[in-house]
Amino acid sequence: MRAYRELLELLADGAEGTELAKLAASRAAGLPPDEAAEWQAATEAALRVRRTLAEHQRRETELSALVDTANDLARLRDPDAVLQQIVHRVRMLLGVDVSYLSLNDTAGGQTFMRVTEGSVSALFQQLSLGIGEGLGGLVAQTGLPYATPDYLADTRFKHTRAIDTAVRDEGLVSIVGVPLTLGRRVIGVLYAADRALRTFAPEEVALLSSLADHAAISIDNAHLLAETRRANSSIRRAEEVHDQLTALVLRGADFHSVAAAVAQVLGGGIVLHDAAGVELACLGESVAPPAQAIARAQAGGRAVAQGDIWVCAVLAGPELLGSLVLTGRPTLTDEDRLLFERAGQVAALLLLLRRSVAQAEEQVRGELLTDLLTAPDRNPGALIARGRRFGVNLAAPHSVLIAHADGVSRGRLAAAATGHAALVGVHAEQVVLLTADGDPDKVAKALTTAVGCPVTIGAAGPATGPVELAAAYAEAGRCLRALRALGQDGTGASLSGLGFVGVLLGDRADVAGFAHRTLGPVLDYDARRGTELVRTLRTYFSCGASLTATKDVLHVHVNTVVQRLDRIASLLGPDWNAPDRALEIQLALRVLTISS
Repeated sequence: MRAYRELLELLADGAEGTELAKLAASRAAGLPPDEAAEWQAATEAALRVRRTLAEHQRRETELSALVDTANDLARLRDPDAVLQQIVHRVRMLLGVDVSYLSLNDTAGGQTFMRVTEGSVSALFQQLSLGIGEGLGGLVAQTGLPYATPDYLADTRFKHTRAIDTAVRDEGLVSIVGVPLTLGRRVIGVLYAADRALRTFAPEEVALLSSLADHAAISIDNAHLLAETRRANSSIRRAEEVHDQLTALVLRGADFHSVAAAVAQVLGGGIVLHDAAGVELACLGESVAPPAQAIARAQAGGRAVAQGDIWVCAVLAGPELLGSLVLTGRPTLTDEDRLLFERAGQVAALLLLLRRSVAQAEEQVRGELLTDLLTAPDRNPGALIARGRRFGVNLAAPHSVLIAHADGVSRGRLAAAATGHAALVGVHAEQVVLLTADGDPDKVAKALTTAVGCPVTIGAAGPATGPVELAAAYAEAGRCLRALRALGQDGTGASLSGLGFVGVLLGDRADVAGFAHRTLGPVLDYDARRGTELVRTLRTYFSCGASLTATKDVLHVHVNTVVQRLDRIASLLGPDWNAPDRALEIQLALRVLTISS
């Protein structure tokens, strides 16, 4: 316990992983093996906590920066100040050496550098790119994000002497660029760059794209205000609504609250779906948007009419996060259409925030499940306490279910299973569920419907406490293998539901002994002589004891089948094909198939 106390004190003081490791090494030196092992286990647990805290801190920092950016951009009115704030936030958000922004000159066919931060090269700061030239010109031309870990060596881009010279002069190596879009128009490109090799992760590109979407709106607003110097009523309203909705998100509002606010502003019904089409919130009539309407809205970047409804794609850059449907408003003014589209931008921010939180929770839940199933007796009390933080009482009876589906990712299967269990996670490449009252066959059928292909579930329990739950997990794995070997895909059961096969596969069954007692002479004969008597037996029974069908499957002469069966009779006895013996032999064959 002293080990845990000292390590927890270091964690509370914000110690780094190296400090924890040094403390453990110094304390464990010269200790008896069991005490040294306790220090090692405590250190590993502390390091996992440190990594989790660091990951949460990183996500919190990113989200806080994104939120601060949205607030700052919403307040700024001067175009130059807006641009400078955008690149400053990009550099802070992604931790890069240089951030910059270019704006398109459609008439001149160029995108030119407008503002930079962290740049030291006058040549780079005055750079202009032809549409389609370099990384930025390609982003401006296609409206798609591009990232490269080594720009000068990347052959995907059209290199020019002017661009490459400016990049070398600035010393840039890795670059990512995302489009600034207004409707269907690409008005510029937002960049982040490092002076060393760096591979930008997909979530960093998505985050930069989300910022670019908000930045494009802010740039548009600032230019409109600078040009007109008069408050246009539609712009004022759009800005106010955008600020109100953003403030709702920042205060932690849920999907229903945001949908209700949008419905009130637009005077219609609102339905929010995620990318998979699952309804997240509904105010008014529940309507599923047609796939072709979502595709048109995504391609054009504008809300589209479909019959008497309006559909807006919820996007983070090119990534489709979901969709908004507006009902009860067959026609929209330009002003209300703009409001609806900006509501889609706020919905994207909300979905990104929720996804980030969900990923963090999923990681912690996965760590709990792994610790529970791999080291249940190390500290059962701590495991039970961790479970309570997720609303799971591991001291109460729970059944353990293992789900399998061919052709479906484990992440998608785990997401579909979330509503059917107290705890769901992926452990040892398997989707594991802990449930207090789940019927495995009902859960299998529900998940089969949810993912669109057969889901097979092996179950065990109920079991109480970490140690019993770990044992139940092993039994559920045996049950799942049995179900699949018996051809019962798409069903769910425990060993008690598998009859005699289940009894054989239980904890106390001597499976190997049963198979050897029943088929030992045949198994030994095949092993010594390299024959296929066991295969012949399987085929003979699977063909309904038909010699003709058996020889066709084995591709041998019927006399060969007869000779092999005679050999089997000499090894197992003349009554091997009697009903009782035949049943026993077939069970032994099935057990060999399942346990092999």
